[in-house]
Amino acid sequence: MIQENVDITHRHTFAIATQARAWADYTTIDELRQLIATARERNLDFMPIGEGSNLLFVKNYSGLLLHSCIRTIETIREDDEWVWVKAGSGWIWDDFVAHCVQQGWGGVENLSYIPGTVGASAVQNVGAYGVEACDVIEQVSVLDIETLQEHTFTVEECLYGYRSSLFKTEWRGMFIVTAVTYRLSKKPQFKLAYGNMKAMVGEKPTLQSVRDAVIAIRRSKLPEPSVCGSAGSFFVNPVISREQYASLLETFPDMPCYEVDEERVKVPAGWLIDRQGWKGKCVGDAMVYPQQCLVIVNKGNARAGHVVQLAQDIAFSVFMAYNILITPEVNYVY
Repeated sequence: MIQENVDITHRHTFAIATQARAWADYTTIDELRQLIATARERNLDFMPIGEGSNLLFVKNYSGLLLHSCIRTIETIREDDEWVWVKAGSGWIWDDFVAHCVQQGWGGVENLSYIPGTVGASAVQNVGAYGVEACDVIEQVSVLDIETLQEHTFTVEECLYGYRSSLFKTEWRGMFIVTAVTYRLSKKPQFKLAYGNMKAMVGEKPTLQSVRDAVIAIRRSKLPEPSVCGSAGSFFVNPVISREQYASLLETFPDMPCYEVDEERVKVPAGWLIDRQGWKGKCVGDAMVYPQQCLVIVNKGNARAGHVVQLAQDIAFSVFMAYNILITPEVNYVY
């Protein structure tokens, strides 16, 4: 089951030349248990990996990468308005979205074409165009790495926030997601407030027309990983106080924001970076994508150090200009 000394250059979307000490696919929870036990016997570090769409390997990985191929799907229950669907962690996220759209289940169509897996959706709380994964997640099934016992957490227990969850903070390294249960609507209520989505889908939107519009928008702004390596949006949109935002407006009157709560607003990181003139700039073969400066791409032969340096330079310039700290959404793996 375990492959040794594996080239993982094309097993993560940045496509930066990288090796892993070991790699293993698993299709069941029992196989996952066996792999963890073997890693411990061999004194190997181990880490779950999906499609590698949110990772930057800063150096070769010296442990075992555990790749989920659990692609089960089942309808747990349903009523006149809702259907509860449990999907294995190894489902490609966009394949799962396409399946839901085909079945007439609403709730994830705005999350079309986001790279990654079902398992990652529950860890990262992926979001786009007014929808986040936590809006439709009901439960998350996991394996406890320490005890090798299965647990299920409710969406409330996961403490989801903007691009965050307990899986990324207090629970980091404690659990591996094995499946996610989503509550999807049989009577979809469409969210079309972002950009020109309303115009693109017309007066009578359908799940498929919304999905098609989202895919078209994402393709126009973001690089295709098969053509140009990247990890999608590199930085998280910063959340700042309304007081700081009001102060910044005096100098930057066109600075946009999105409501968070009564005390805070979210400022688009892409706007901050763009105003500092970063589009198309490079460090080595790492480049700020000309069509969307929130994205750092691998022009072909980028090294991880190039990406790290470019990200640091961008963050420094934004902080010096606005006194706003932007942080990577991408996870650095050492």
